[in-house]
Amino acid sequence: MKLSFRLTRRAETSLVDIALWTIETFGQHQADVYGTELIARCEAIARGEVASRSCSVLIDKANNLRYARAGEHFVVYLDHTNEVIIVDILHSRSDLPRHISALSSVQNEKT
Repeated sequence: MKLSFRLTRRAETSLVDIALWTIETFGQHQADVYGTELIARCEAIARGEVASRSCSVLIDKANNLRYARAGEHFVVYLDHTNEVIIVDILHSRSDLPRHISALSSVQNEKT
């Protein structure tokens, strides 16, 4: 059972952007609540407690990328033997296949 996860810089940036938008739209309290929920979801993903799907159902070249719903967002991640790497956090209304295609390209360059 995996118990750890880490965020890429891209995922960290997405979390900050989500927090800033939530503060502007709904206030600090809601941003704190939603931020806590997103991190808890990442922890649950790392523990293997969250249903997820392979990103290959959206695009062929997604390789090892997976995604899981987290509130109004999708957590896109790589599931490695010892840890989960959170690659990005994307809004549910975003063009998920396009974003995953871009993430796949970056991941393929690094491997």
